[in-house]
Amino acid sequence: MKETNSRAAVLGLQHLLAMYAGAVAVPLLIGTGLGFNESQMTYLISIDIFMCGVATLLQLVVTRFFGIGLPVVLGCAIQAVSPLILIGTKSGITAIYGAVIAAGIFIVLISGIFSKIKVLFPPLVTGTVITVIGLTLIPVAITKIGGGDAAAANFGDPTNLLIGFVTIALIIGVQVLGKGFLRSIAVLVGLVGGTILAACLGLVDLSAISHAPVFHLPQPFYFGKPTFDIWSILLMIIISIVSLVESTGVYFALGDITEKPITGDDLKRGYRAEGLAVILGGIFNTFPYTGFSQNVGLVQLSGIKTRRPIFFSAIFLIILGLFPKIGAIAQIIPEAVLGGGMLVMFGMVAVQGMKMLSKVDFANDKNLLIIAVSIGFGLGFNTMPTLFSQMPETVQMFTGNGIVMSSLTAIVLNLIFNGVPKTSKETKVNETTFSLEKTKEA
Repeated sequence: MKETNSRAAVLGLQHLLAMYAGAVAVPLLIGTGLGFNESQMTYLISIDIFMCGVATLLQLVVTRFFGIGLPVVLGCAIQAVSPLILIGTKSGITAIYGAVIAAGIFIVLISGIFSKIKVLFPPLVTGTVITVIGLTLIPVAITKIGGGDAAAANFGDPTNLLIGFVTIALIIGVQVLGKGFLRSIAVLVGLVGGTILAACLGLVDLSAISHAPVFHLPQPFYFGKPTFDIWSILLMIIISIVSLVESTGVYFALGDITEKPITGDDLKRGYRAEGLAVILGGIFNTFPYTGFSQNVGLVQLSGIKTRRPIFFSAIFLIILGLFPKIGAIAQIIPEAVLGGGMLVMFGMVAVQGMKMLSKVDFANDKNLLIIAVSIGFGLGFNTMPTLFSQMPETVQMFTGNGIVMSSLTAIVLNLIFNGVPKTSKETKVNETTFSLEKTKEA
């Protein structure tokens, strides 16, 4: 099939639709968690969409220093949600963006040596952490299905439960009965269908769209000048490294699909581009960016392995981000509908971690112990953050976040029991094979 611009544009639109629900979920979650008002939410969502396009372009355009040159789409990292809400609650929103900018600079600086650092994140560690990320976020989705506020008198209202479960049923139905591209946007179909049902029941408020401006431009430091808190920065660096490990898997998978060998120089440029995207995210008050794995499956599904459709997707994202009324559409989605979609997405994150853990040698009791303690710390401390209420506030910032505790525990215990694995050609081949298997399963 000849790849004309019109066909590439349609494919680009498909990529946009495949990642849109995941792209807007992060600002929606963080904005809700920090109590943003209507105008702040509109800006946050619109600029997030805009910056997704910019971040994607940084990877598509290959220069001497930046860009991996693969058909990769970048979006906000879902694993950053809980840590960013924690930073915003403890230290204020300006500390969020100070931490994001610092983490982006850190990624750019370590890009050349990350091939050595990433040995600290074998499937045993990353699989455990990603599993914990999914499991710790699921209660957020359940709360939203009940109405969004567990303390409210109408929490668990049957109407909200109906809407939430219908949303989940639609997603499952599209996944089971749909084919090809339709399956790749199952979450989006569920969100649209659930919102239509809610509108029929009189539960959709369109005021956010009417109040939003028609057009705006990105504003640096919209929420104020960034502040740099050392503990918030360390927390964000840990999350950024986890995101970088995930992106590495995406790069290897796309390299295999497009039959392009991924060299060390390619990875360096890819890491630098991702770091630059994170820095820009902090400056324009959005969030960290990472390679979106759902678009990898779409590249394989469509059979079009060039970057041209992704260029169109990036351009579409940038254009959409300049029109806040489009971003405001995401705000009309009721809490129960969001909860239904998020339950599926967060559950899939946990399952992805479990898939990674399937590559681990479970005959080794040390590996079982590492996973058990890391997940126990991650879920336990996240469920009961007041356990460390007598400790200094800087300590609580780490102990109260299950993702961070799980990451640190898994890394330390893996080093104690298994040591630092030696990098070899065989390891790199296994990495590529594993990434391809992930893509085929998706």
